[in-house]
Amino acid sequence: MVNFEVFVLCFTFTLWTVFVPFSTALQTDLKVQVIGSLRPIIAAPGDDVILPCRLEPGEDVRDKTVEWSKPDLKPDPSDRLSRVGYVHLYRDRREVPDMKIPSYARRTALFTDALKEGDISLRIANVTLADTGRYRCYVPKLDCHSIVELLVEPRFVETLTTETPLHPKILQTPGPNDETGVEGGRLYLSVPILGVFGCIVLILSAGLSAYLLKLRLQHQAVSQDDLLV
Repeated sequence: MVNFEVFVLCFTFTLWTVFVPFSTALQTDLKVQVIGSLRPIIAAPGDDVILPCRLEPGEDVRDKTVEWSKPDLKPDPSDRLSRVGYVHLYRDRREVPDMKIPSYARRTALFTDALKEGDISLRIANVTLADTGRYRCYVPKLDCHSIVELLVEPRFVETLTTETPLHPKILQTPGPNDETGVEGGRLYLSVPILGVFGCIVLILSAGLSAYLLKLRLQHQAVSQDDLLV
């Protein structure tokens, strides 16, 4: 009887030592991520474009800072006090225009009504060739970011005119599947795996505990019968 109790305790302990680090590793995948478009956003000069970016899972960012910048821009090496501004900076529930790159003044905006759903996409009006490049969307509080590439091509309008009647903005808008990276996919797989594994551990532990309790009661009953005899 004692040996069986030791076995049950060791088995339960082993299950939990495996379950705890496994669940911790899966919870790492549940960390909020910034998901941007995997495909370049293509537009012609003068177009208004949207750089898609969102949080997965969705989280209200109205009270958080959202930074849009161009990571490939570097400060002037001859001026130690110089720094590269932001394409768009959202802080304290409003835009901060003072720290903006001058060429983007009055041309960018977030969708404020969508911030509560974790949508931090950026709208850039009247794009120019100089706007071509990589854009970094960063949420400092969550320490996560994503990169979206914008390509402004002069011949884009000519190609559309000769090959298709669709408007450039329709062609350059990614579909829902195009916006989710590989890391974003793990986000949804980890939840059912964690739940199933946790249920298995709980069921095994409950079953062993019930069986052990039953054996104890039987042992006590036998002991009482021996005393009566």
